[in-house]
Amino acid sequence: MADVVSTAPTDSQDGPASSSPSPSRTYYVEILLVSFAALLLEISYTRVISFKLFYYYTYLVIGLALLGIGTGGVIVAVSGRVRRASTDAILMWGMFLGALSVGLGYVIVALTPIDTVAIWDYGSDESVLNLSSLVVICLALFSSFIAVGVMIATLFARHSERIGRLYFADLLGAGLACAIVVSLLELIGPPSAIVLAGLVLALTGLRIAVWRRSRMLPVAGLLAAVLAVTVLAPGLLPENTVDKIKVQLNDDNTMFSSWNPIFRVDVADFGDRLGLYHDGLLGSAIFGFDGDVSGLGRFDADPRSYPFEVLGEAPENVAIIGAAGGHEILASLYFDAAKIDAVELNPVTHSLVTDRFADYSGRLAENPRVNYVKGDGRSYLARNDETYDLVWFPAPDSYSATNAATAGAFVLSESYLYTSEMVKESFDHLGENGIIAAQFGEFDFDAKPNRTTRYVSTARHALAELGVDDPSGHVLVNTTSSGIAGSLSTILVKESPFTPDEVDRFTAQIDDVTGSTLRYAPGAPGVGDEPVNELLRTPTDELDSWYDSYPYDVRPITDDGPFFWHFATFGDVISNVTDPVDETDFEDAFGERVLLLLLLVAAAFAAVFLLLPFVAIRDIWSALPRKGRSALYFASLGLGFIFFEITLIQRLTLFLGYPTYSLTVTLASILIFTGVGALLSGRYQDRPRRVLPVLLGAIVVLTVFYQFALPPLTDSLQSLPLLARVPIAFLVLAPLGICLGTFMPLGLGAVSRLTEFSREYVAWGWAVNGFASVIGAVLTTMLAMTFGFRVVLFVALVFYLVALAALRGLLRVPDVRV
Repeated sequence: MADVVSTAPTDSQDGPASSSPSPSRTYYVEILLVSFAALLLEISYTRVISFKLFYYYTYLVIGLALLGIGTGGVIVAVSGRVRRASTDAILMWGMFLGALSVGLGYVIVALTPIDTVAIWDYGSDESVLNLSSLVVICLALFSSFIAVGVMIATLFARHSERIGRLYFADLLGAGLACAIVVSLLELIGPPSAIVLAGLVLALTGLRIAVWRRSRMLPVAGLLAAVLAVTVLAPGLLPENTVDKIKVQLNDDNTMFSSWNPIFRVDVADFGDRLGLYHDGLLGSAIFGFDGDVSGLGRFDADPRSYPFEVLGEAPENVAIIGAAGGHEILASLYFDAAKIDAVELNPVTHSLVTDRFADYSGRLAENPRVNYVKGDGRSYLARNDETYDLVWFPAPDSYSATNAATAGAFVLSESYLYTSEMVKESFDHLGENGIIAAQFGEFDFDAKPNRTTRYVSTARHALAELGVDDPSGHVLVNTTSSGIAGSLSTILVKESPFTPDEVDRFTAQIDDVTGSTLRYAPGAPGVGDEPVNELLRTPTDELDSWYDSYPYDVRPITDDGPFFWHFATFGDVISNVTDPVDETDFEDAFGERVLLLLLLVAAAFAAVFLLLPFVAIRDIWSALPRKGRSALYFASLGLGFIFFEITLIQRLTLFLGYPTYSLTVTLASILIFTGVGALLSGRYQDRPRRVLPVLLGAIVVLTVFYQFALPPLTDSLQSLPLLARVPIAFLVLAPLGICLGTFMPLGLGAVSRLTEFSREYVAWGWAVNGFASVIGAVLTTMLAMTFGFRVVLFVALVFYLVALAALRGLLRVPDVRV
């Protein structure tokens, strides 16, 4: 290994010793801070892009971040100027240029106007213009991460004898960023967090410039000062120009705005209510209330009256899952519910009702009958033993049916509130005659009642697992016109059959709610052959044929594949991809099209920026031995790692109670313990074959554990407080992280010993791994949507088994330079 290191220029070649640090420097602090800044930047950008465009474009952020970092590694391999520069010079300039690209990149992203829907109007000027805007945004994001890749690849290539410790510091920095990013997003907001990432790079570069007594000191100091000011005064940053389909919100049309890790909330005055915009789309409302329940008579003719009419008497206990601004709380108070547990996921919305607009809302949260809780509804139910008369799921993604057209914005989201397991969980908390009520905005119920039909199919699946052979008597469905566009469907489900009196009360109330239409009730006359009706009456042995004949995918969903809004198969999307999008119907495979587009864009960018540059050093590249085997190894690591990562984030979402907690805890744990594994791998660099059987056995055992033992374990510990559940999640993930962390250093060490062109080979491995990671970020979700997360987890195992086989082949090559 010594002769490999000697090929790199030492820091002493910079000039006098007094102007440069000692060549014995380890660079652990530098790589930790670079990695910290990169992960902070990446996660913060997912929130900004979700607000500016739609949340599924966050996959683009992940892919472009990996692409930029990988491209930096390629630059190290192909650029003679970079190879000749000293390590400190590369780090100093990398820090400054990285900080500058972060600041300028955010300004470009924020100010670039775009209409993503127009992209699909093939051949038109609008399509070309907006596709160009998307490319500009992509390049701004991509360029922010290139310097990070240059610096990390430089340190890995020039200090391969310390690869395990460097990789540990790299992953530790990323893990620390994941651990604190949620708090930072709540404290300063994503735009400021992005600039903070740039500031970290600038200050680290300034530290090196001081050591080197560089002439760049004044410029570097000015850059750091500008970034620091914008972090402390985020109002100086430009406001994001949002997608044309969204509402452009600013100080002139909003009363309040706040970022949070779930989405940005903006409050607008609608006169009789306050509209709450979630990431630029109307999400819910806070209604003015003077505290006098008798003044809420409007609910007598409101679709929110249906569950109470069916119950027949005032409920003792109501659970509202997704309480938002409290409209359903008001309805429950009006219908004289004795106790109301109202759970709201978004902390900003919760604080608006409890604090900022508490007086406006009639201090709902302080009502002695109301328990207004901040948290995830699924986890809340799982952790309490209350018995309810009504478990109510209000329209979750739309304040009104007029927002049903934005279904494309939710198609890729995981929704554990509407799975078969959640239906059964709700039944477990209901009394003898208790009911589930679920409401959804439908864009065009008569043509495609997809949301309603999927929920009914899921309820039927849950009932079947509870031993109900004939579900036709257990469901009631109607719709109510919004008066503007679309309709609101109301679905009532009961574990025992609805009684004739309950059915009569349901159908009678339809006459009192203007615009309501009966869609299904057991034994009710006049209901046509609509999908919901057919679904409930189709015999079990004919059900698969019915699903196959229906033009959309409305099969029941489970926790293994909780994509409620995914109604189009990828096969159908691909076969119709050349057809323009119907701009009046965003539920028409819009999200699936975007995901396919992102996969193609990611693959194309990765090929151009990661693989094509090796043409510049094709003579060296052609001399690298075992390229095919090494490519298989590093590609398998890239795909396998991200498959494990995303699946385990999904596995722990319900256990930790908040999606953001699952994201940050899982990422932090995996990255930190992967770093520990990398650190431990140094013990086996000289005898790597000894550790391969251990890795093989450990990966197989852990995969089986996560597949079969983790769900019952987390279910049994669900009642523990969050402060206990977080360290349990860390410990559960620790063994996998340690195992996965050994692979990259072992592989880089193996290829660096095969040839005198060790830097170029390390860069090649880095580029291939980046390529696989870029497409893996999108491919994971596509596979989960199609086959479920169980399959994804086993595919991750297969990739690592392939990697182990490839590594054995690399290690069998004699330790002789070619």
